[in-house]
Amino acid sequence: MGVAITIPDPWGEQLQELRASFGDPLAWTIPSHVTLLPPTQVPRHRMSEVDEHLQRVAAERSAFGLALNGTSTFRPVTQTSFVVVGDGADACRQLADSVRGGPLRRSLPFPYHPHVTIAVDLSDDAHDHAENELTSFALRFEVAQIERYELAEHGVWESEAGFPLVGPHG
Repeated sequence: MGVAITIPDPWGEQLQELRASFGDPLAWTIPSHVTLLPPTQVPRHRMSEVDEHLQRVAAERSAFGLALNGTSTFRPVTQTSFVVVGDGADACRQLADSVRGGPLRRSLPFPYHPHVTIAVDLSDDAHDHAENELTSFALRFEVAQIERYELAEHGVWESEAGFPLVGPHG
């Protein structure tokens, strides 16, 4: 399972279509999103405990604005190109820290950096093209909930539960 902020349509679908056009085979396996908790193995019998935790986290946070602006990369550390999270990045960091507590406590292989992936493990030319294609991409939207995703048997990540951000502070 994983936890994310889903990019609303039509922009989320547009980013997926562009990711597919760059040749990324993972483009249609998950909606465009900002990861809060990367793929994490959780036993099925603990899912109600996880949902209770996510409900508490969401109840402590209010909705917030998120801005996506331009592109960057994690190359050469990893072959990943992404759309940059500007305004709202600190709120994402705080939310991710809270999500990665309780029954979802885990360490990450790299420091948390909110972003929207647009290409993974492609040729340098494909990554350059993806980054150039979306260099002027800009979007602002309100983050009103977080979602718990699960990897379905057919290989696609699907939203299984949403948790509205209804708390007093961001």
